Amino acid sequence: MERLVEMMAFAKVVETRSFSAAAVALKTSKSLVSKQVSNLEAALGVRLLNRTTRRMSLTEIGAAYYEHCSRISQEIDAAAETVTQLQVEPRGVLRITSPVIFASLHLAPAMQSFMRRYEEVEIELNATDRPVDIVEEGYDLAIRITDHPAPTMVARRIAPVRWVTCASPEYLEKHGTPTTLQDLAQHQCLVYQGIPTLRSGWRYQNGGREVSLSVNGKCRVNNSEVLLQLALGGMGIVLFPTYVLGQYLKDGRLRQILPDFEANPDMGMHAIYLPNRYMQPKVRAFIDHLMEHFGPEPHWDQF
Repeated sequence: MERLVEMMAFAKVVETRSFSAAAVALKTSKSLVSKQVSNLEAALGVRLLNRTTRRMSLTEIGAAYYEHCSRISQEIDAAAETVTQLQVEPRGVLRITSPVIFASLHLAPAMQSFMRRYEEVEIELNATDRPVDIVEEGYDLAIRITDHPAPTMVARRIAPVRWVTCASPEYLEKHGTPTTLQDLAQHQCLVYQGIPTLRSGWRYQNGGREVSLSVNGKCRVNNSEVLLQLALGGMGIVLFPTYVLGQYLKDGRLRQILPDFEANPDMGMHAIYLPNRYMQPKVRAFIDHLMEHFGPEPHWDQF
């Protein structure tokens, strides 16, 4: 039990980024929180936090250990509040941020059905491809495409994200159709800079082997809608999720290439939120609604 209390103190220090703020949240003293974390480090025989007079940061071991402590802390909080919170009707203002094109194509319909279902909830949506710090900017929830959510946040996978390499028929008729990954080096590739992992290259998996490929192109864009228009206009080859491309692959305005190579196999659509907001009824209800709305086989993959 003593270790459990120390683990929860450590998790709260990481989440609040200070011993003082953690002490306030836990309704105890800063010296006790500091002692609890030191005792935990001594018991484990490792350093979890790097401390200086000006800043504090997680060690590599600390980051890995925090993920487990955070989950345990969340489960304890959830268990304590489940009985009462499940009886509370979602209400209030729900502040959300989402990538632009996902918001316009798919999140808007989900929001409509959610607000009809929960009339006491208001939604403020910031549709942007800019990385948003939901802590600093005061958001309840962020919709993000990622294969590695931040360890200091809670992430619920709301839908799979399948990636397709494609180009317009006009581009392929003019420049030819690549049949190998190496062929892509000879083509104009449209690079999306909204996701950091795509800036340095495209990642594929084939036959259990992963390949990272550097691509070339005249256009590097941080806005998904602009990149889509460039692809439709025959300006190059694009690697993009099917939630963007599905309707264009269905009607033939874009054609898939390299179908045997699976791109970004670990990425998914996640709802990201703060651990201490886990049991807010408006947040829980919206995430559950998104998972029901999209499902494990979303409509955009039916082409």
